[in-house]
Amino acid sequence: MDVLSDAVAAMRLGRPHSALRDKFAPWGNRFDAHDGAGFHVLLRGSAWLLPEGDAARAVSLGPGDVVFLAHGRGHTLVSEIGVEPDPLTLDEDGNWPAPPPRPSVGPTPDTVMLCGAYQLERARAHPLLGELPDVVHLPARVGAHRSLRAAIELLGDELDVPRPGSDTIVSALVDTLLLYILRAWWLDPEREPGRGHPAGWSSALTEPPLAAALRAMHADPAHGWTVAELAGLGGLSRAAFARRFAAAVGMPPLAYLTWWRMTTAGRLLREADEPLRVVAQRAGYASEFAFAKAFRREFGVAPGQYRRAS
Repeated sequence: MDVLSDAVAAMRLGRPHSALRDKFAPWGNRFDAHDGAGFHVLLRGSAWLLPEGDAARAVSLGPGDVVFLAHGRGHTLVSEIGVEPDPLTLDEDGNWPAPPPRPSVGPTPDTVMLCGAYQLERARAHPLLGELPDVVHLPARVGAHRSLRAAIELLGDELDVPRPGSDTIVSALVDTLLLYILRAWWLDPEREPGRGHPAGWSSALTEPPLAAALRAMHADPAHGWTVAELAGLGGLSRAAFARRFAAAVGMPPLAYLTWWRMTTAGRLLREADEPLRVVAQRAGYASEFAFAKAFRREFGVAPGQYRRAS
């Protein structure tokens, strides 16, 4: 199983959305805080991103730069520092207002941006995403992140000239773009100081003993895994594995296994209509009673109540 894909799928809600935005200087937009995550890709021109509107932490953006706002913090985009931004407010469906239709003729915009947003369940945020900074900035570099650049080009093309099937293609490409952004951040050896010695979730995804244990837990969360068994998958001693796993993931191996079981159960209750008995079994519990007790301890409500609310 792919841990990175699982982490995103477990907390994603609804369909992502995206749009091309043409800007004529001077311009500025203020994005309110929201429960999801968002991205901006500068296709043409230049801009400044101000986290929470704070000019002291402004990030300069040039053509090809990608920024990902992992935690839904409020932020501002402006053509120049000091420009008064126009507010953008989410609608009742959790979407940013759509830009006006792009004219077929007219003046060339100073700036063209590709913007998008995802709806995420913050209550069950995967620690992999929780460890990200407020602003992930991926500057354009020659030869870097070629798959990410290809996805951006395809998405921009579909949004620029919609054709039959574009709705489905755009949704799939926005999901793909998120995974490429996360892959570029976590697996970029030039990002971490001390190249070749990744830390945190970078090491959890790349160090064979840790990655093998994570894949096993994600592939079969119902299995009665022990620390010794998980350590053996990577050829480590029990103590060495437990120490390295906790340092990278932020919790002991069996605590993560319990968290992932409950997260999987919550997703099944939201998205499927399987009986509670089946959900309990897939989460590694022999009885509905034991599962319900563990679920209530984790979520604060009974499984049936959680399903109805979802």
